[in-house]
Amino acid sequence: MAVTKKQKEVSLAELIKSFEGAKSVVFSQYQGTNVKNMRELRKRLREQNVSYKVARKTLMTLAAKKVGFDAIPADFMQGPIGLAFAQGDAIAPAKIIHEFGKVAETIKIVGAIFEGKLMNAADAKVMAMLPSRDVLLAKIVGMLKAPISGFHSILHGVLRNFVYALSEVQKKKSA
Repeated sequence: MAVTKKQKEVSLAELIKSFEGAKSVVFSQYQGTNVKNMRELRKRLREQNVSYKVARKTLMTLAAKKVGFDAIPADFMQGPIGLAFAQGDAIAPAKIIHEFGKVAETIKIVGAIFEGKLMNAADAKVMAMLPSRDVLLAKIVGMLKAPISGFHSILHGVLRNFVYALSEVQKKKSA
């Protein structure tokens, strides 16, 4: 069934809107993936506030040009391509697609746009392997808490030893 010009315009407008509102965009190949796996991938992406769109490559390229990416590399556009647009956590789409690609080998990252910069597949996979924002924040809090906790332990140890010494002195005097 042929797509009319009006349908292409609507699809292009949706893609432009998605590109403009996205914190990051991950390009992924899905050739050979069955419907069950695609549904599962979309479900996981939706849970993290990520939308996944499949459109014609010419429309993807036009939408990218409209928002300032003049040259999408040709290796990003090999085979059937899906775009994951992150509205929340910028790393989430790369992380989810990378993890899901381990289960369904037909899905793989071919490139990404993070913070307005184009990244090849290898760089996007590195970003996908980073810990989540919550884990990084927890590590920072732990690092900030460690000196205070250590100082507390030292002061508490001094007081505890002083109390033990007084207790021993009291035992000797009473005996």
